[in-house]
Amino acid sequence: MSTASTRLPEGRYGRSSDERADHKLKIAGAVFAAALLALVAYFAYHYVVESRISAQVIAFDATNDAVQVHLEVHKDSGTSGYCTLRSQAADGSEVGRADFRFTGSATRIDKVVTLRTTAKGTTAELLGCHTG
Repeated sequence: MSTASTRLPEGRYGRSSDERADHKLKIAGAVFAAALLALVAYFAYHYVVESRISAQVIAFDATNDAVQVHLEVHKDSGTSGYCTLRSQAADGSEVGRADFRFTGSATRIDKVVTLRTTAKGTTAELLGCHTG
């Protein structure tokens, strides 16, 4: 018997194992892509919608025991929250950290706050703002 006579007719008895593997791989890829898209959408929603307060350091002035920080805050009307600032010494060690609370109906707050330090600070860094 030759090898040609022992082969089954093409397409007569269902898909080949390669076709089934390709189909399973396509399904797995589609499920992975959908999960990745859902994850990106979740983080984008929380970044854009839930972020109701933001700020930036405009300028700062350091003295021996404090840092005066000019802070500009943008928030939704009626939203209260706080921003965390820190200052570091010339050697990089942290010499001060504090939370500053912002409330009220104003959507833009331009304020100079005082960050007390344990030594002369050379920086004023905004670590982040949170509602609450």
